Amino acid sequence: MPKCNLPHDHGQAIERELEHMPSVENFQQVADIFKQLGDGSRIRIFWLLCHCEECVMNLSSMVEMSSPAVSHHLRQLKAGGLIVSRREGKEVYYRAADTERAQLLHHMIEQMVEIACPSA
Repeated sequence: MPKCNLPHDHGQAIERELEHMPSVENFQQVADIFKQLGDGSRIRIFWLLCHCEECVMNLSSMVEMSSPAVSHHLRQLKAGGLIVSRREGKEVYYRAADTERAQLLHHMIEQMVEIACPSA
């Protein structure tokens, strides 16, 4: 980020931190990832896929949603790079991507559930 002269000095010396601030594009990428998790059903599906590999029909049964609705969420998660799929015959199986991003989000979801619902 270019050097910034702030109009008011509040004694925080934030200017040094501004030099290391990620770009607007970096923050937009993070926002796009969080959009992926902006739906409770999608979070549940992602969480399940962090623990198993499943087909649409079984996922639909697990989350008590229609297959088209689950497929919609799977497309969004896959487009966001959070899940991957593989075909075996006519069946397609989904699982969480083996990436640092997916692992971090999985961990964050579990921590947030524990904080928000400590008796769960």
